[in-house]
Amino acid sequence: MKKSRPKEDFKTKHSVFDEYTNRTIFKLISQGHFEGLESPISIGKESNVFSALKKDSSKVIVKIYRLETCDFNRMFEYIRDDSRFPYLKRGKRKIIFSWVQREYRNLIKARVANVSVPTPLTFSDNVLVLEFIGDDGNIAPKLKDAIPENPQEFFKKIILNVKKLYKAGFVHADLSAFNILNYDEKPVFIDFSQCTTLISSRSEEYLDRDIRNICNFFKKIGLKVDEKKVKQQIIGK
Repeated sequence: MKKSRPKEDFKTKHSVFDEYTNRTIFKLISQGHFEGLESPISIGKESNVFSALKKDSSKVIVKIYRLETCDFNRMFEYIRDDSRFPYLKRGKRKIIFSWVQREYRNLIKARVANVSVPTPLTFSDNVLVLEFIGDDGNIAPKLKDAIPENPQEFFKKIILNVKKLYKAGFVHADLSAFNILNYDEKPVFIDFSQCTTLISSRSEEYLDRDIRNICNFFKKIGLKVDEKKVKQQIIGK
């Protein structure tokens, strides 16, 4: 595949973004984090996710939060209880930039706790660069699109990762079959922007929601699971 040429292709490749975001992407390209964006992996109201080529032809993931359409009020509700951002004021760009930094830091904490997540590589303002999870240039599918061959074992691996994250002091807070990749029959958790510390007043609510989402998915594919027992297994009671 022919590599993108940043200076020549930049205007056409990035015309969907505002000028500030274009400058941020170009800065990351200039710093050598990747050569240029490829086709989008997902397009959302708040963020777009692209694969991107590096000089050695390997790939990374580039997650770009939209400055104009992000629900920064919702973001603020999650981040206001985060002791790592004690002086954050309401301001659209400041909240979005803190949101990206928060996702990066959450992923680092998850990696240290040996939770199966993509390695965070770098970030700048509203752009986050992550490890590419997949084989032969193809991104690993989401759990919702790739039912595991052994649902019981896959479920156990998910709960083990949730437990590791909990022991590290965090709750994913947005865990579902949409935010788990099935990579060679192993779960990889993604989308850590909502990940919340246990200090948060709503952490138990978020944990219950994560457990419910996962249990409901596996119930639909024929697995018998008990939410209360799963929660006891996670919190160690």
